[in-house]
Amino acid sequence: MYATYRITILAGVIALGMTSHASWAEQTVDATLLSDSIQLGTHTVKAGPITLEVKNAAANNMEHELVVLKTDLSDDALPVSKGQVLERRLKKIGEVEDIAPGKSKRVSFKLAPGHYALICNKAGHYAAGMHTALVVTP
Repeated sequence: MYATYRITILAGVIALGMTSHASWAEQTVDATLLSDSIQLGTHTVKAGPITLEVKNAAANNMEHELVVLKTDLSDDALPVSKGQVLERRLKKIGEVEDIAPGKSKRVSFKLAPGHYALICNKAGHYAAGMHTALVVTP
């Protein structure tokens, strides 16, 4: 009787999809925007749902943004014109705009395996060093 009960419970858990599976878990990455850089809590994540916790901690009292681009180019070799990265030439995943000094915003994406560049694309900010790379593994 006890063995039948355990099997029934196990079958119910499996049927409901309640088994643990690491790739189903959403990952959170801290992204800190400074005056001349973007710092990530990690530069490598697994494919799937990713949440970016973006904080503007720049000492220059300026508004910033975080743009996520999927590209095989290095994050410091993106096409630029008039002080801004030419987003239309790249695969833009999304962005979080207008982050005031000292404020935070969060944004979530489902990212496929590949190389991503994270940038602030306010005029002149990319050239000042506000870019970094994120690698998404299978």
